[in-house]
Amino acid sequence: MDMLTGYAASHQHPVNIFVHMIGIPTIMLGVFIPLTWIGFEVSDIRVSLAHILLLVFFLFYLTLDVLFAAVFAVGAFFLILLAEKLGAYPGNTAWYIAAACFICGYIAQFIGHAIEKSMPVLIKHPIQANLAAPFFTVVELFKLTGLREDLFDTVQSRIKS
Repeated sequence: MDMLTGYAASHQHPVNIFVHMIGIPTIMLGVFIPLTWIGFEVSDIRVSLAHILLLVFFLFYLTLDVLFAAVFAVGAFFLILLAEKLGAYPGNTAWYIAAACFICGYIAQFIGHAIEKSMPVLIKHPIQANLAAPFFTVVELFKLTGLREDLFDTVQSRIKS
């Protein structure tokens, strides 16, 4: 709850939230593209470093919230499928796409925080920010759809106090 409250406190402005909803999956795509190139076969199923990273994040997120972790896993799996397609582009094209996704995603985050007039969590806690951001994207998705209202009411009351 403390981590959620801390994150939510610096993500109140709707533009910043929107930018994060686009930017964080874009950054993830930029990371996943090159990670799909390295992998191995298990019973005729290809497992890449992107899959392993998804599994590590999923296991960590399970300690925070089972439903949010499951939704993250589904979304990240589809991002990996897209990363595999983009990563198959010839020559340096895939590298350019990965770099553009990564760099533009982070630039968007800084623009969102400039609009919010808040310090990005990335500056204060870079490891926590990169571990938590995909999880909080799922949390925001639930908030935007009106699901789990009680959780968000609790978070907002903690921010105000």
